[in-house]
Amino acid sequence: MRCGRCRLIRLDPKPEPADLRQYYPDTYWYAPQDTLADRLEEFYRRLVLQDHVRFVRRALEEAGEPGWLLDVGCGGGLFLRMMAERGVAVLGLDFSLDAAIIAGRVNGVPVACGTLSHAPFPPGSCAAVTMFHVLEHLYDPMSYLEAARALLKPEGRLIVQVPNASCWQFLLLGENWSGLDVPRHLYDFRPRDLEILLDEAGFEILRTKHFSLRDNPAGMATSLAPWLDPMARRMRGVAETPARKLCKDLAYFCLVAACLPCTVLEAACRAGSTIMVEARKK
Repeated sequence: MRCGRCRLIRLDPKPEPADLRQYYPDTYWYAPQDTLADRLEEFYRRLVLQDHVRFVRRALEEAGEPGWLLDVGCGGGLFLRMMAERGVAVLGLDFSLDAAIIAGRVNGVPVACGTLSHAPFPPGSCAAVTMFHVLEHLYDPMSYLEAARALLKPEGRLIVQVPNASCWQFLLLGENWSGLDVPRHLYDFRPRDLEILLDEAGFEILRTKHFSLRDNPAGMATSLAPWLDPMARRMRGVAETPARKLCKDLAYFCLVAACLPCTVLEAACRAGSTIMVEARKK
């Protein structure tokens, strides 16, 4: 549904909270196995996450505040591990116990299980709070932004990333755009929607980025060939031999590479399929 007044797109009706579990099975959170396909996938994930790492490191350097980097919705914790390897003090938060276990066991980072609205961290303890693809999953995004504001130090930074409902991919592909992700995504934000939400939560935007090496090309590839997406296959429990899995993963990687020039172009025109912003308290 699109609001006739503010034009914000939302899922209607929203799934009941009790029904959400079935849309986030245990396989939603990635835990690499000791196979060639998984080792290659782990290498690829590290490569494309460098984009996120650079963005957050710059925000931390400009803020100049000591304190924790809290990644909300941290999943398996690979991003936090990469930041910890660069000397950053990290914490993770995820509502899934499965994700928290994977983050601790596989990536060796401290993760609390819970919601940001009731996070077990003291106010003013964080140098930065990151939320990569979190707000669109929430019934009440404002509550998370207000909680993040309370946790941040005076010059702390909030980094938020969401799918961009004003992107060319949505315009061209419509309901096949992977950024809709029904029924997990409850809201579909445009840049203006995100600006209004952050402003009302007491933040001012410092920097906006329309391209993500991890998300934009892969999102387009998934829109075009969802049956090749490794995450979708894993969640649906598709039976595959190791050789077949490797072939599908390589085919998906080739499609992602082919989508790269298109996604760079749309991002250059400020119509990329994701929006990442750095903000601070007003």
